[in-house]
Amino acid sequence: MALIFIRTAIIFIVLLFVMRLMGKSQIGEMQPFEFVISLVIAELACIPMADSSIPILYGVIAILTIFILHQIVWLFQLWFKPVKNVVSGKPSVVINKNGIDEFQLKKNNLDVSDLIESMRVAGYFNLDDVYYGIYEANGSFSALEKEEKASTSLSLTLIDGGKPDKKNLERCGFSGGKLDKILKEQNAKIKDVVVMTVNGDGRVYFQKRGHKYQILQCEVNGQW
Repeated sequence: MALIFIRTAIIFIVLLFVMRLMGKSQIGEMQPFEFVISLVIAELACIPMADSSIPILYGVIAILTIFILHQIVWLFQLWFKPVKNVVSGKPSVVINKNGIDEFQLKKNNLDVSDLIESMRVAGYFNLDDVYYGIYEANGSFSALEKEEKASTSLSLTLIDGGKPDKKNLERCGFSGGKLDKILKEQNAKIKDVVVMTVNGDGRVYFQKRGHKYQILQCEVNGQW
């Protein structure tokens, strides 16, 4: 037991030292390659701690090797911009002056519902609360917000990527002919709609694929 305790303490001290040398991003929002390195280091640390038959020096050398590789990658990113784009990726503008950029969403393996969730976490509850929305290289969402937000009412998603949300459509009174009427006015079919949301004030955010978003107004069944 004493041997396991000592081995664990040594690995802990080495890990603490290495993570501290790697910089503040290791304890904040990590880049993809830093996340991978953290996972590998965690795995390498567990092996010598759990298996006393493995010399502890092997674990220490492996961890220090990963640290050296991290520093090499960091230096290459610092000196050569293309390397940073390849290793860490680059920001993606998913909301622009025309609305949602479906291509950028799909490029990042995201859909409209993921975007709306990220916006809510950031404090934006309507798609037109921001001029621009950006997914940073580390996966965080940031935005250039408008001076005045659309409303204080929560928006519900009625159509997401050409697929209707029947529960929300019924809740807002959009089931049946009302939705068909709006689609007909916009010369669109459901499958052509990137997104359609409505808030409690009847403010509709409507974006047809290949077109700029529009703000429409209609009656809804109360607020929520």
